[in-house]
Amino acid sequence: MLLRSRQGPGASASMLPLFSVLFLLLAAAWASEITFELPDNAKQCFYEEIAQGTKCTLEFQVITGGHYDVDCRLEDPDGIVLYKEMKKQYDSFTFTASRNGTYKFCFSNEFSTFTHKTVYFDFQVGDEPPLFPSENRVTALTQMESACVSIHEALKSVIDYQTHFRLREAQGRSRAEDLNTRVAYWSIGEAIILLVVSIGQVFLLKSFFSDKRTTTTRVGS
Repeated sequence: MLLRSRQGPGASASMLPLFSVLFLLLAAAWASEITFELPDNAKQCFYEEIAQGTKCTLEFQVITGGHYDVDCRLEDPDGIVLYKEMKKQYDSFTFTASRNGTYKFCFSNEFSTFTHKTVYFDFQVGDEPPLFPSENRVTALTQMESACVSIHEALKSVIDYQTHFRLREAQGRSRAEDLNTRVAYWSIGEAIILLVVSIGQVFLLKSFFSDKRTTTTRVGS
């Protein structure tokens, strides 16, 4: 309401391209999010061209599978290990590229013999470009630009929360399905045991009331 009163009748039309740019920037900022299946005894690597001095952040989380853990390893173009963790459920690592080249990060499930995993990771390279070119200037932003920047930051927070809750929901659903499967198998086992015991008791009681005929054999002298 405040924006419309400040900008007059043309405010709605002028806000459309601003919001279009805002959503495009949001989409570009999260293009590195990937969720993939990692089979047992498998290793999956990803590669990214990074310029020297660029700040990067790698964040990952195991959504489903086994004990929800995975091995992670990050190497620079020279093969120097920048980050290495074994059997981690989730983690975040931030670094600054020391040189130009292709950086490699791998997720390994080679320690698991029969359980596959579902892994989510977000690899952010560099800082997000400013929403408006005037943000890098000394001049102050207009009220419209300031409002758009505030909305942009709020939408980024919403996306972060949505991603977090989607991951928790997927992990909780996987655990619930696994628990449901175990309960179903346990119930089937109990039913089979109960059936066997019942049949055994029937035959046991029947043997108590059955007539036992004895035969006498005479041996002649």
